[in-house]
Amino acid sequence: MPSTTEATGGHHAGDDRAGSLLAGLNEAQREAALTLVGPVRILAGAGTGKTRTITHRIAHGIREGVYDPGRVLTLTFTAKAAGELRERLRALGAPGVQARTFHAAALSQLSYFWPHTVGGEPPRVLSGKGPVVAEAAQRIGLRVDQPAVRDLATEIEWRKVRDLTIEEYAVAAQARALPAGLDTDRAAALLQAYEAVKDERRSMDFEDVLLATAGMLELEPWVTQRVREQYRFFVVDEYQDVSPLQHRLLRLWLGSRRELCVVGDPAQTIFSFTGATSDHLVGFPHEFPGARTVELGMNYRSTGAVIDVANGIAREIAAALQLAPADPLASGPSPSLTAYDDDDAEAEGVARAISADLLEGVAADEIAVLFRLRGQAEPIERALQHAGIPYVLHGQRRYFEQPIVRTAITALRAEAANPREEPLFQTVRRVLGDLGWAPTAPARPGAQRDTWAALDAIVRLADAAGDRTTIVTFASNLAERARLQLEPTLGAVMLSTVHAAKGLEWDSVHVIGASDDLLPFVAARSKEAIDEERRLAYVAVTRARRSLRLSYAVGGGREGRRAPSRFLAPLGTRIRGGSATASSTPRP
Repeated sequence: MPSTTEATGGHHAGDDRAGSLLAGLNEAQREAALTLVGPVRILAGAGTGKTRTITHRIAHGIREGVYDPGRVLTLTFTAKAAGELRERLRALGAPGVQARTFHAAALSQLSYFWPHTVGGEPPRVLSGKGPVVAEAAQRIGLRVDQPAVRDLATEIEWRKVRDLTIEEYAVAAQARALPAGLDTDRAAALLQAYEAVKDERRSMDFEDVLLATAGMLELEPWVTQRVREQYRFFVVDEYQDVSPLQHRLLRLWLGSRRELCVVGDPAQTIFSFTGATSDHLVGFPHEFPGARTVELGMNYRSTGAVIDVANGIAREIAAALQLAPADPLASGPSPSLTAYDDDDAEAEGVARAISADLLEGVAADEIAVLFRLRGQAEPIERALQHAGIPYVLHGQRRYFEQPIVRTAITALRAEAANPREEPLFQTVRRVLGDLGWAPTAPARPGAQRDTWAALDAIVRLADAAGDRTTIVTFASNLAERARLQLEPTLGAVMLSTVHAAKGLEWDSVHVIGASDDLLPFVAARSKEAIDEERRLAYVAVTRARRSLRLSYAVGGGREGRRAPSRFLAPLGTRIRGGSATASSTPRP
């Protein structure tokens, strides 16, 4: 193992051995990749290559002999992100590293040790809280509709991820706006009834997985010792989204050791309503005295004009980094802010701008329309349908869960069992042609074109695979993509809430509803809530690589007339203003 000096930076023989593995990193990324031991905090602004940095850091540590790949645990928040980390690590020659969500890692440990600590099989994990919440509400005489059930489930999750007992929750709830008209006593009774129903069904929810694992580690020292022997080095991505419960579990895994690298951006903390907090990221140097901090501020995603807007918003965000463009000469249209008469006029104007983009050669899947609330999607959906522009609503259904996609994968695997001697692209076109694919997309939007788009994504994967790829390899790779939830592009404009768009990027981004009752949302009144909305605006604009267009409808607000978002006011000439009516076309 290298000395501490070698492992934590500075010029040494290991730098020379790193060779091509670190050659493509900038100075700050390289510093992070060479800092292999001790507590490390990487503050990574939007588009600064954080995933590239941490995967190269891990791969370099393995190559240098500092890390045993089987003793590294990389944690993130979605199965898709974990899958992408594993793929990148595999490509860098580090296939043995575990990359998991907090829940997956905890469930694996709980399932393994439960028979030895409690006995028998662990409780069944609920696929959703809805039915249990509804029964709990009925038991306490509370009448609830489906939206109220969802709000109550969110309240249950908030209590658990904040790591509060029901008694502690009853105190904290006095400062919260409670769902379904509940007072704190009624809310506490609902939570108590929920736990009772769940226990009677011998089941647990996703938060219970973390709670039970933490409890097991606290009560069973021999289990804790086994887990700590298994994992020595920890890397946590998106650390600004860690909840108090996840932080508690992480500290139990870590113990008194200091081999922890965290990566995050305080400006992208947008899930506080779920219990996430950037306190652990911001306070990392206090929790781990002597921790090394590396700042990644070089943005490789966006043009300077887009970054200028992002920096203007970020100046009012505590602990946010100011970004610099990796290519100051990269050109693109000036960001714009357009006012429309009403929501329908705004949707029609955005659809016209998207049509112009498509005519100029921008791919449909490189265009996104982002909004604060899911209900804002309806007018833009109508406008895109009228214009004949294909689109997909983010989160409507995962790609690999679509029946037609499952059928296609099954058909391709059957073909792989008895392959013909023909190029891959011919095989895929022939098999998928029987399922509804054709060289030309159906002219009208609807179910037929949705089916075609899903199949065409697989055709394009086959085209990109190359002539040497066999149907056997392709079918196997497709099944692996499905397992990792690595979705292909669908050749359609993406419609998404800003929350769901975090971590994604497009060449052309339209942010609709950039007004003072939607962004920030009218219900956000406290300083904390307004700060969260500002971070949401920052996330929205930093999704754009080249073109950023913001818009809002003047009419229809709570006061009868909307004003542009207060977050954009200080930006002045950085955003080109304009106005448009239902019959006019906004400047691109």
